[in-house]
Amino acid sequence: MEQKPDLFEVLASSKDIDEQIYKAIMEIFRKEQISDCLKFFSDDENLQNYEQKILFIMNPSLVNQEEKLYLMKNNMKLIINILKQVKHHDFFNNNYSTEIYQKARQDLIKRINDQQKIIQFLQFLVQITAIDVRFIQCGSNSLNLLVQMKVDLKNQCFENIKIENTSLIGGNFFRCNLSGSEFQNVDISGMNLNGAQLYHCKWKNLKIHELHQLEGHRSSVRSVCISSDGSTLASGSDDMTICLWDIRTGQQKGILNGHTSYIQSVCFSPDGNTIASGSSDKSIRLWDFKTRKKKFQLDGHDRTVYSVCFSYDGDTLASGSADNYIRLWDIRTGQLKVKLDGHTSSIQSVCFSPDCTTLASGSSDKSIRLWNFKTGKLKAKLDGHTGYVESVCFSPDGTTLASGSSDNSIRLWDIRSGQQKDKLDGHSDYVRSVCFSHDGSTLLSGSYDYSIRLWDVKTKQQKAKLDSHKYVVYSVCFSPDGTTLASGSDDKFIHLLDVKISQQLAKLDGHSDYVRTVCFSPDGTTLASGSSDNSIRIWDTRTGQQKAKLDGHVYTIQTVCFSPNGTKLASGSYDKSIRLWDVKTEQQIKVFEGHSRGINSICFSLDGTTIVSGSSDDSIRLWEVQTGQQKTQLNGHSDYVRSVCFSPDGITLASGSSDKSIRLWNFKTGKQKGKLNGHSDYIQSVCFSPDGTTLASGSSDNSICLWDVKTGTLKAKLNGHSNSVLSVCFSPNGTTLASSSEDKSILQWDVKTGQYKAKLDGHSSSVQSVCFSPDGTTLASGSSDKSIRLWDVNTDQKIELSDKLYKEDQAQSETLLLSKNPLLKSVTSDITILLISETPKFQAQNTLILKGEFQNHLGLNLKTLLKQKGGCILEK
Repeated sequence: MEQKPDLFEVLASSKDIDEQIYKAIMEIFRKEQISDCLKFFSDDENLQNYEQKILFIMNPSLVNQEEKLYLMKNNMKLIINILKQVKHHDFFNNNYSTEIYQKARQDLIKRINDQQKIIQFLQFLVQITAIDVRFIQCGSNSLNLLVQMKVDLKNQCFENIKIENTSLIGGNFFRCNLSGSEFQNVDISGMNLNGAQLYHCKWKNLKIHELHQLEGHRSSVRSVCISSDGSTLASGSDDMTICLWDIRTGQQKGILNGHTSYIQSVCFSPDGNTIASGSSDKSIRLWDFKTRKKKFQLDGHDRTVYSVCFSYDGDTLASGSADNYIRLWDIRTGQLKVKLDGHTSSIQSVCFSPDCTTLASGSSDKSIRLWNFKTGKLKAKLDGHTGYVESVCFSPDGTTLASGSSDNSIRLWDIRSGQQKDKLDGHSDYVRSVCFSHDGSTLLSGSYDYSIRLWDVKTKQQKAKLDSHKYVVYSVCFSPDGTTLASGSDDKFIHLLDVKISQQLAKLDGHSDYVRTVCFSPDGTTLASGSSDNSIRIWDTRTGQQKAKLDGHVYTIQTVCFSPNGTKLASGSYDKSIRLWDVKTEQQIKVFEGHSRGINSICFSLDGTTIVSGSSDDSIRLWEVQTGQQKTQLNGHSDYVRSVCFSPDGITLASGSSDKSIRLWNFKTGKQKGKLNGHSDYIQSVCFSPDGTTLASGSSDNSICLWDVKTGTLKAKLNGHSNSVLSVCFSPNGTTLASSSEDKSILQWDVKTGQYKAKLDGHSSSVQSVCFSPDGTTLASGSSDKSIRLWDVNTDQKIELSDKLYKEDQAQSETLLLSKNPLLKSVTSDITILLISETPKFQAQNTLILKGEFQNHLGLNLKTLLKQKGGCILEK
């Protein structure tokens, strides 16, 4: 059997290739319309015909003609050899971005590291896809590697490339030319297309999570339920709302407001026309699905309503509460039909039998009770559990009831006799969830012992024990056909398992906190999950891909600051920590911890060796960058320290506080030098001018003040923001002041005249901090939208692209746009270059789109999304 070549060793052969030859070859390929690269390279006559052209383009500086010829021929041989070897590798034919190749991909990336010659060859493979269809998968895999390695792909020409079956998640294609490109089955989630040119593109069957990243719940999701037709998902949350979502598109269809406390349970009626919700506000509400209006409020319980369930005929709703009662309600009138009194502790779960004759209830009193649905009379009390009854579930034929308990056992009960049929032991901790398969032959259980177990209902034997989770299994659910089971756990993952062979099919990774609940759609193609990370996610069960993410929020990044040499970025957060990042790799370097409350402001010393931080604990602390250790602490302010800043000479430190004062400190001695009063509200930000003569301050009174540092007098007051000014920063040359505000905008001011110059929009929430890079060409901003953005503020910056036509087109297009809308003038150059975020975010600010097709895997047109993200749809 022929051994496949080591991919790295093959690619490493490119170390002796002059990168100029790639450009020469591509120019000839395009001009001569070559479609078979290997055939061209293998034809000696072809090479001879184009020798002079290639020689001139690849290295015109070489005078010796023989040396030129030797280098060219040697380079061509190396390229031919590499292409032929790559052709026999999986990398040539298979999707290398899949989980199957994860280890191989990671090993390859680690070995390539910063080897520029290999990176240049991978870029060449990407370009070849525009010429030779045989190299599409190979080039697609190459682009995937380049994106994962965070290679700088900005301002490049990728015209007419063909990319298929790969992932470009988080790829930064800022101001790239992608005109004529064809994407097929590509995940473009988190891609930065700001300022890119997309003319006549054909992008189909795309995956993009951001299409469904909607603001939804603001707190933990406790319950999810899918309508009987599979079109709608309802979710109940601790934020006291119920959200309705379109399962196909992930779009929010509506919000039901009214409850005054946590939503504990939601349930669709069998016909899908009514939604029931139970809450910690002690009430049950019935909602009209079509009008989104409240039909009835069912009051009666005097404690939390933990569970609601419709009867199969849809006429009755059962509710279980912490008041120990079960109530049955008439859906048509909203009237109480009967109150079931018997349990002596909280009702944890209620469930109707399929024939609607019996209602089962499980309670913290350790008992299960069976009730005659029509008369409301107690039929049987099922005793046996020695712990809370956490879950009850009827078999599909209604003859058997399964129960799971905190006594670690599962019990099966005969509904007719009320007798315990069997006890299933095996779990070593609470049984949190039980569920029958749809044919009734298998029982599924999930436990706090981290395992899922499958039980043969007929033999009562354990069929399988699945230990794929690392923490508590909260929820388990069978697919409608019974072939697949889903489980959610404290380990943040959802697992899909093949029931027949007891093998894991997929591990769904996306939630950042406990997965509390999972639910299949009626056709089994979709799974919904709710998590303590405040989000709901919708998954394609066939591919294991996330179809939608319905977002909440995490801790806010409060402040960011560049190091003097621009290589590092520091960020401060409400998590009380300061984090140091490598700007090039976007990797975290160090964490500084010591403050007892959130970080409001950070600043580097002039030599870059010290970071100063101001905190809500009213203190100022100085940190040594190299070791991460605290050097000293300055006390004096009587309220939150919201901003700190070093003077250019490194001697003076300025601080602004919620006590409405600005204080000046001697950095070396730690003694207070002065106090500046004048603002009428909190001081949010202070910043020295580069020459140290002026101090700028931003305040919650919506104004910016410029102070004479020597005399302590007010020089000017700048008004323009419509809300609190949260951050101010001088450009390195001192001519411009940037300010950010709770009004979500960033303003740039002419320091000399005090006039407003430009407005930068893009953040979706308060902009907490702004900071210029040392060369003044880049502005960083940190926002409550959990992102950091880098902005290009140099309007004269030249865009280095390999395609002259693109540069001319871009300039003409921007000129045309500006002539039609002068308001774009301040924005066209001030667009996000790089976004550092917890998760990549799709961006398309000032992206130029002309004709073409853009469709996701559901056939939805993405031009609307591109436009919503700031893209420009051109008519000609």
